[in-house]
Amino acid sequence: MASERAETTAVGTAPVAEEASGVRVALSPYLFRGTLVGMAAVAVALHRATGNRDLAWRFAKARARTLTWMLGVDVRVCGLEQLAGGGPFVFAPNHQSHLDILVLLGFLPGRTRFAAKRELWAHPVVGAVLDTLGMVPIDRDHPERAIDALDRAAAERHSFVIFPEGTRSRTGQLLPFKKGAFVLAIAAGLPVVPGEVEIVIEAPISTAGLGYDDRDSLAGRVREVIARHHTGW
Repeated sequence: MASERAETTAVGTAPVAEEASGVRVALSPYLFRGTLVGMAAVAVALHRATGNRDLAWRFAKARARTLTWMLGVDVRVCGLEQLAGGGPFVFAPNHQSHLDILVLLGFLPGRTRFAAKRELWAHPVVGAVLDTLGMVPIDRDHPERAIDALDRAAAERHSFVIFPEGTRSRTGQLLPFKKGAFVLAIAAGLPVVPGEVEIVIEAPISTAGLGYDDRDSLAGRVREVIARHHTGW
């Protein structure tokens, strides 16, 4: 697939009075968790009551944008039109903040599904939300199941988000990339879009013609692109 280029930029908190900013910082963890739980519960209820996953998705994306606004995060999106003619994609962002998932959910186009470790489904509330939004569990013992799910999503023209670091960086440094995201992308034949949250989305890197043995070089290319923009310590 030919490469396209797009950039999505989420910039930091807009200027506010120092006192108001301090209150926001103090309350943001509680606001984030409380609103997220409420949003998730309503999305699950909508899906179970109507059977309409699109409705649940529209609600979840809208409330994710509302929550970023409530937390004082000013998000600017530019260049998404560059992705309009392509896709689906595997988005491969770095992971430095608990807000990463929220911003990606709210501002990436369409029903961009997340791949997450299967252990998250052990929590009944979290599992219900993940199932409602059609998120894909990654079972390290059975990676072929994730590949099948990715193939089905690609057939439905849905993109994926997979964090190649595998976990959130606690230091701000870019962690080593795990290979799973790139094995899945190669298996499904989907181009990989490097990105970082702020968010900057770079040109998709085609996986056409690649095989399993190319997973390391693909991971290296994506990591190199992200490192050029990386603002961590």
